[in-house]
Amino acid sequence: MNLSKSALLMSLLLLGLAFGSTGCEKEGPAEQAGQTIDRTVEKTGDRMENIKDAATE
Repeated sequence: MNLSKSALLMSLLLLGLAFGSTGCEKEGPAEQAGQTIDRTVEKTGDRMENIKDAATE
């Protein structure tokens, strides 16, 4: 691979990383709602597991 192709690939990689990291800074309302749902489902699963364990004792 010659120098110009290497330089082009490195430039594209750096630009992709720069744009990718800046795009993920701020959470929108949909992402916040999704995280709330995830936490609720996880807590519910933990409670169900505790109930199952208590029932089998």
